[in-house]
Amino acid sequence: MKGLYIAASAMMLAASIWMPTASCQAQDVRGEIEGVVRDYLAAHPEEVVDVIKAYLVKHPETLGQILAELLKRKPAASSSAGATVKPPAQNSAAVAANADALFSSQHQVVLGDPRGDVTLVEFFDYNCGFCKRALSDTLTLLRDDPHLKIVLKEFPILGPESAEVARVAVAVRMQDPSGEKYLEFHRALLGDTGLLGKDRALAAAREQNLDMARLERDLASDEVAATLAEDMKLASVIGVSGTPSYVVGEKVMVGAIGVVGLKSQIAAERGQPH
Repeated sequence: MKGLYIAASAMMLAASIWMPTASCQAQDVRGEIEGVVRDYLAAHPEEVVDVIKAYLVKHPETLGQILAELLKRKPAASSSAGATVKPPAQNSAAVAANADALFSSQHQVVLGDPRGDVTLVEFFDYNCGFCKRALSDTLTLLRDDPHLKIVLKEFPILGPESAEVARVAVAVRMQDPSGEKYLEFHRALLGDTGLLGKDRALAAAREQNLDMARLERDLASDEVAATLAEDMKLASVIGVSGTPSYVVGEKVMVGAIGVVGLKSQIAAERGQPH
């Protein structure tokens, strides 16, 4: 029976993440699964903690994915259909007060047009499943919008491995003012699966023919520490609580809103119809 419980739980978890607009038939099947699980839990409540703990230990990235999904859905649930989601007034004020650090910091990666008429800031974590999926949105914007400036901010909130990868990423940026090698490094890591750590990040940096001796020295530099400290502080003051998160103009968007949503916000910032 325990096997049935675990299998049913896995099916429910998959349904909750991947079928937010499930068909009526799928909802009927899910209802039957929920009934089986509910009955089993009532008889064996002590197994819940052990099963959940074992799953998260084996798949730590899942927690970040679920949190990001919840954060993504929250603004949509509180806004009316077709309306533009606007940040609270204090978020706008915080963005304005920290505009230099957000859009023009010396501690950041710049992609696209460095003199673009609109700047998109993205906060991300290399172990965030939604950040991995949102990579294609960033690449599409780079391809489709030659006048867009994209700023990448390291926001390693999913554990010590994420922090180690972020440190390597900053060291990569320090060797690559153009951002070209960083972008390839960025694509390689976000295109990878599983939990990423320092070794995988170093391998990705090595693939870009970087000076690995210098990179190892830079990992202990004040610049790495200053970059991560600035990014974490910015996220806190402007209300970024998950990854990916974006800033366009004075608007803060938490969650993977998709390329259509990003293009809409960029167009609005330009004063264009969208």
